Amino acid sequence: MTQNDYSALAREAGLERVGARPPIWAYLKDLWATRHFAILLARFRIEASLGENRLGLGWIVLRPILLAVIFGTIFGLILSRDTRPGVNFIPFLVVGIFIFEFFSKSFSAGAKSITSNSSLVRSMSFPRMLLPIAKIIQQVFELIPMLIVMGAILLIFGEPVTWAWLLVIPVMVLMTLFNTGVALIAARLTVHVRDVTQIIPLVTRVLFYSSGIFYSLEAVLEDRPGILAVAQLNPVHGYITLVRQFTVSGSDPLGTPGWIVVTAGAVVTFLVGVVFFWRAEERYGRD
Repeated sequence: MTQNDYSALAREAGLERVGARPPIWAYLKDLWATRHFAILLARFRIEASLGENRLGLGWIVLRPILLAVIFGTIFGLILSRDTRPGVNFIPFLVVGIFIFEFFSKSFSAGAKSITSNSSLVRSMSFPRMLLPIAKIIQQVFELIPMLIVMGAILLIFGEPVTWAWLLVIPVMVLMTLFNTGVALIAARLTVHVRDVTQIIPLVTRVLFYSSGIFYSLEAVLEDRPGILAVAQLNPVHGYITLVRQFTVSGSDPLGTPGWIVVTAGAVVTFLVGVVFFWRAEERYGRD
């Protein structure tokens, strides 16, 4: 008998190839059953980061604060250009940088989640989707102190605490879904084409400057409605705008089209990411 004959006989007996991709629902069931591994992995990475740097978790909030200081100095003092009249600029800037930091770290960490754990992928049998999800869980854990510090800065610069601040939680849930989908897509692309890791910083930089971090898209592009409409299709800008709407006085509210963009961006990106990643399950660790 040939090798193909043996393979056919094994399939008839109900045996599966090692590393074969299971059906999507069986895969998701296995993923849920092993979810605790992703949580433990995320906690381990956070604890490891405490020992790698003297400031430990301090860098989680120190980095966006330093970015806020740099851009606040450039655009708030040196250029002195009021791109959003009537808005409290420092809280406006801080919210933009802190929320974008959550996206950028999820994007870059998720992209490397498979390639940086190649030995684990080759030696252990588990749903590979756990690895990028563990990265997202880690970012969510780190998001909590970031939001606390962000709230403190807003208070210092005159933004009162209101019940609307609680609406930041569902916005972050939507953004977490979006970030997970982006991380899953990037994780698979990076496995197939390692050069993607060189492109990700460029994509992140473009999104940074086009998401209205230190200026208002609506104010800058008010005389170019066509470009403004395209720019507002960026879900990252939508999440930032929502958080500003609920926490920073004078911020533009997100209209109905914007809500559709951020909600659809979260759900569609997440579902596409799950299916896209799952379809290459049996290739991880081999490519």
